[in-house]
Amino acid sequence: MDYGRRFYKKLIMHHMPCTLVKAEHQAPTGKLRPLSIPEWKWEKITMDFVVGLPRTLRKHDAIWTDGQSERTIQNLEDMMRACIMEFKGNWDDHLPLMEFAYNNSFHSSIGMAPYEALYGRRCRSPVCWDVERLRQLEGPELVQETMEKIQMVKKCLKAAQDRQKSYVDKHRRETEYEVGDKVFLKVSPWKRILRFGKQGKLSPRYIGPYKIIERIGPLAYRLALPAELSLIHDVFHVSMLRRYRSDPSHVIREPEVEISEEFTYMEEPAEILDRSVRKLRIRRYQW
Repeated sequence: MDYGRRFYKKLIMHHMPCTLVKAEHQAPTGKLRPLSIPEWKWEKITMDFVVGLPRTLRKHDAIWTDGQSERTIQNLEDMMRACIMEFKGNWDDHLPLMEFAYNNSFHSSIGMAPYEALYGRRCRSPVCWDVERLRQLEGPELVQETMEKIQMVKKCLKAAQDRQKSYVDKHRRETEYEVGDKVFLKVSPWKRILRFGKQGKLSPRYIGPYKIIERIGPLAYRLALPAELSLIHDVFHVSMLRRYRSDPSHVIREPEVEISEEFTYMEEPAEILDRSVRKLRIRRYQW
């Protein structure tokens, strides 16, 4: 019984169709790699563009190359939805106020508001603009306070990164490949149709195998794709790859079919003998 179980496991591991269609029941590969923390304000700037609203409610996949900007966009989109419900047609006139409210609000990742980290204190809101206040001349105290807040922001960011990494790495595993290894490439359902020509729910989850020609960073690899996939970017995250285990003993050779040169065939024309039209409610079906 134990021998049969080991044989079955090895057969499934090396069998090509099973590897292409079998679902992944293990933890995702690739552990979290936090961004480096800047030493001073405006040292590093990230940018992302929000273009076009989705035409359907169907969600599409996207590779998160800058999670910090993506997360900020999510928060801004939530604020915009609330403003659209409140201000209706002229919601775009209130975008500067939404930006001010976001930057003047407390952020748990840095332990303060972005304006407080940038200017040393929170900015006065429009509600307080009409309130008379005495002007004060700030001196070295403001510089020292700014230095202390920068150090506090760095500590808060490091603590937030460690906390997020500990949560994510609990459900992920580390996998590495070498240059020259062959791997299968995972494709999502909608990309099978748009990019890879695979249609239907029951189409294979993986395509390939393809050879790894270069390692890009700790979690990405460049694949040698065929000519029909030349329009696709050839660098993929490790979570989209599955190891290909080749075994020459499991290769099934197709029987050769010999066709005789004297082989002939006869064409038989087909003829439609009758037709029928059936009406079901609104639609009509004809055959």
